Amino acid sequence: MLKLRGVERPWKFAIKRIRMKPWHEKTYTLDEALARMEHYCAYRERCHREVVEKLREMRMIPQAIDTIVVRLIEENFLNESRFATAFVNGKFRQKGWGKMRLRRELKQRDISEYLIHQALSGITDDAYRESFEYLAEKRWDVLKNEREPLKRKKKFVDYFIYRGWETERIYQYLDSLT
Repeated sequence: MLKLRGVERPWKFAIKRIRMKPWHEKTYTLDEALARMEHYCAYRERCHREVVEKLREMRMIPQAIDTIVVRLIEENFLNESRFATAFVNGKFRQKGWGKMRLRRELKQRDISEYLIHQALSGITDDAYRESFEYLAEKRWDVLKNEREPLKRKKKFVDYFIYRGWETERIYQYLDSLT
């Protein structure tokens, strides 16, 4: 018997574990990290914050992070204006997000107010209105089985508020239905 942590244990439980480095503790040279970040940025548009977080996960030192970010910007792998435009277009068209949600998400990613305004101005008023009307009709049909009208309206409103649509637009649409 072997005594571990004050408890006697049979010998088969006393074998020392060999500590191996997990994959995420691997160290990278500057060139290796730059190559990985080029691939990371080429896959889809990234903002500066995502790249810096990824480099921190790779356990890079702050000077190396700065050097890599500067090189990515110089080689046009990293461009926040392009990121903001792609983000807005993708989330608006694919997920049906409104301008309030898009603005909030871009602010969380530390995108400047100027770039947010520029990206949101890419959505025309007609496209914005048509998208809302299409989503509203679709959502209203989904909720048609809800028997209580107040509960149906609440679910309808909650759905669009969560997705960042303006409350005035939501309530105008509800008023037009009744």
